[in-house]
Amino acid sequence: MSSVIIECVAKEGCRIGESPVWDEKEGALLYVDITGRKVCRWSPVTRQAQAIPVDAPVSSVALRKSGDYVITLGTRFAALKWKEELVTTITQVDKDKANTRFNDGKVDPAGRYFAGTMAEEIRPAVLERHQGSLYTLFPDLSVVKHFDQVDISNGLDWSLDHRTFFYIDSLSYSVDAFDYDLQTGKIGNRRSIYKLEKEESIPDGMCIDTEGKLWVACYDGGRVIRLDPETGKRLQTVKLPVDKTTSCCFGGKDYSEMFVTSASDGMDKEWLSRQPQAGGIFKITGLGVKGVPPYPFAG
Repeated sequence: MSSVIIECVAKEGCRIGESPVWDEKEGALLYVDITGRKVCRWSPVTRQAQAIPVDAPVSSVALRKSGDYVITLGTRFAALKWKEELVTTITQVDKDKANTRFNDGKVDPAGRYFAGTMAEEIRPAVLERHQGSLYTLFPDLSVVKHFDQVDISNGLDWSLDHRTFFYIDSLSYSVDAFDYDLQTGKIGNRRSIYKLEKEESIPDGMCIDTEGKLWVACYDGGRVIRLDPETGKRLQTVKLPVDKTTSCCFGGKDYSEMFVTSASDGMDKEWLSRQPQAGGIFKITGLGVKGVPPYPFAG
């Protein structure tokens, strides 16, 4: 579609940019740099990103109802006070595993923080298999483990009627759906709704639009794809000028802009010279659809 415009808005490349979240109150985009160990906030007004350094790989960030943010840091759920640059541990998971870390996370419509773990990577997307699990941090700060044997826990979102939970385990090359009970946060009846094609490569972060269609960032595929979870059909492909697209969210004044994070880890000099914007944050306008505002963690 000729009306689609792609712009690199934050150029100070992340090593692994991830977990974009629009903070409406601040009018800014939150995201993390996992291996760069920082939480970032980019303002469309100043066109600058502020960064807060942390002491471990930080893989996701979410809004918090009481103010500020929650993050997944190493194998910890933690609270982040932005102005004070203060990180406080809420709780830890995977205590029986020396070699895992959290990956993608997102808050459900009832204010629960879902996040999954994975083995530490040897190289990008190369790791010990089946070491991860999917967890939920409840508003009372208790944690539930849903299942284990996960490779790379990734993209999460919920259907507009909140009855379906969508989830990606990247190395399965599949976008999966579960029945979802909003009252209890329980999931069940897992099934695949879309298998990625070879050139789409590895499914990574994901978000939903107001028409109930899913947008999936394709790591090493240099694109985001729009899927119909009902029919399992791909509806649209938007190619980006970088290969390692990692995640996507809607934001801006009316949630009509899409933000896409990317990575530069694992790229050699020659590759980086061909893709100087690798690790940048991209804004896509003209998609003709809007997104759903993020839910804040209720705890």
